[in-house]
Amino acid sequence: MSSQKIFLFDFDGVIVDGMQEYWHSSLLACEKYLNSPSIYVDQELYKRVPNSFKEIRPWVKYGWEMILIVHEIIKTENPLKNHNKDDFINNYHPNCQKVLNENFWIAEDLQKILDKSRKYQIEKDFKSWVNLHNPFFEIVNFMKELRERGIKTGVITTKGKIFAEKILRQLNIFPEFIFGYESGTKIKIAEKLTKTYEILGFIEDRKKTLIDIKQNSATSHIQCFLADWGYLKGSDRYNLSHEIKLLKLSNLEELVAI
Repeated sequence: MSSQKIFLFDFDGVIVDGMQEYWHSSLLACEKYLNSPSIYVDQELYKRVPNSFKEIRPWVKYGWEMILIVHEIIKTENPLKNHNKDDFINNYHPNCQKVLNENFWIAEDLQKILDKSRKYQIEKDFKSWVNLHNPFFEIVNFMKELRERGIKTGVITTKGKIFAEKILRQLNIFPEFIFGYESGTKIKIAEKLTKTYEILGFIEDRKKTLIDIKQNSATSHIQCFLADWGYLKGSDRYNLSHEIKLLKLSNLEELVAI
């Protein structure tokens, strides 16, 4: 085992709450780049994140899904609202695929226009875009403390690397590594890192990701922590295996002893 120690973090929902940014950037992408005849973007929509979006967020794995969900929420006919939200959630992945097929969309193209929307905002008003992210300062301070103790930090996110990097820089956090969606799956990234580093832990708010890490022989030894403050489904906090620990922000100090 390498003597180089590293602690891994998910980004959105763990280091920052990016709910406003995802809604704003996805809405802008729909308005500016999607060219869908099924939607009408009222500027009032930018002012607050609807509950339906917040409640669907825990099912999302990749950024492109956000555009698809926003599109369904703002449709002029049969929009996705609270009354039919549960039906969408209960068959989430097939429903996403259905929307892709109905609109002749390709997931990679939706991801590209989400990135394009972010680049547009950054060039136009970087400060306003950054301020759409609300940091969890307990995590920010924990990451800085790890660095002071000689423990490296790494961020693995399904956001584009360049966007995560810009936000982390504003928070004065400089991880050893930042892996975005371009780098592949989180489990494959963790597997590669185990060849060079002793991974002390991974904080993530997507339960399925942690289960996959624990079920993979090359990464099963990694201590996994489910972020209680993140975008969790109602059932995520329960029936956790003993291998995955539910972590609260108030308990971060206990990890410093690792």
